[in-house]
Amino acid sequence: MNIRIIKYLRASGIFLALLAMGIDLHAQQISAGDLAILKKKEDSLQALSARMVFDSIPANRFRSDSQFVRTFVRALVTPNSFYYPFDSLNISRLYAPDSSFRIFTWQMKKDEYVYLQKGAIQVPTKDGRLKLYPLFDASMFTKNPMDSVRTARNWIGAIYYRIILKESNGKKYYTLLGFDDYSINSNKKWMEVLTFNAQGEPVFGGPFFSYQNDSIKKPVQKRFSIEYKKEAKTFLNYDPELDVILVDHLISESDETERKSTYVPDGDYEAFKWQNGQWVHINKLFNQSLKDGDFPKEALLLDDAGKANERQLEEASRKNIEKSNKKPAPATPKKKDN
Repeated sequence: MNIRIIKYLRASGIFLALLAMGIDLHAQQISAGDLAILKKKEDSLQALSARMVFDSIPANRFRSDSQFVRTFVRALVTPNSFYYPFDSLNISRLYAPDSSFRIFTWQMKKDEYVYLQKGAIQVPTKDGRLKLYPLFDASMFTKNPMDSVRTARNWIGAIYYRIILKESNGKKYYTLLGFDDYSINSNKKWMEVLTFNAQGEPVFGGPFFSYQNDSIKKPVQKRFSIEYKKEAKTFLNYDPELDVILVDHLISESDETERKSTYVPDGDYEAFKWQNGQWVHINKLFNQSLKDGDFPKEALLLDDAGKANERQLEEASRKNIEKSNKKPAPATPKKKDN
């Protein structure tokens, strides 16, 4: 397997630490008094976020979620709260690579059949006042999420674990990678392009996923997802050295192609490459199929609390490093003939 991918996975924790240090440099904009307020509120939020994620009783999870949202908004109203990391909370917290916004996402489990995604986008302001866009998950009421551009009010919910910044014709595009506890038998991972309109409001989706180089043509999609067996571990993430988004190729383990809950990785990898303002699909990135264990499929980047699973990453990386000298270098992706 490509050793550069493994190096990236191992370095991801370092990158996140450096990013946090960069944000901390701006924390000096928060006054001592406001910083004390934020720290005190974070203590309460930490306990609430743990209960809303891990409590075994649904009523307690719902109650804690409601209290968490109210307390969190009150904390964010604190001047310059954008620069306070809230890094002890059991939710996903991601800053855009250019620090133009940050996005919070989490999920609330109703029962084994229903997971509700929650979220908000915070944008920094010159005077330090709160500018917040709450995200309302409309997945449950959407028949075909691939064909629509959406706002914060009808967002396709996911717990985001990565933001990738790309530009085209002077405009910035933020690609969000996220996880969704989709159903009792299957999970989903999402790839979503976020932009901001002339009013500064978030816009999700657009004509960004092209299959123009595939032998079997498909329409341009507004977003991309994979659905797979609940117990399977899949990979969907960006490799900065290859400059592509790698995706496990999935097949039905029981030849039931209509049942996504039977889909598992087969050792091949697809990819998306940013070209002229679109993510263009590459049907097969490497020229050699991989055996189980050759790539850290079991290394989920985030656990259910939105935190990096460093132990699994390190273990998978160690196994791959031991085998890396036996692997040929990947071939350069080639276009298929139309």
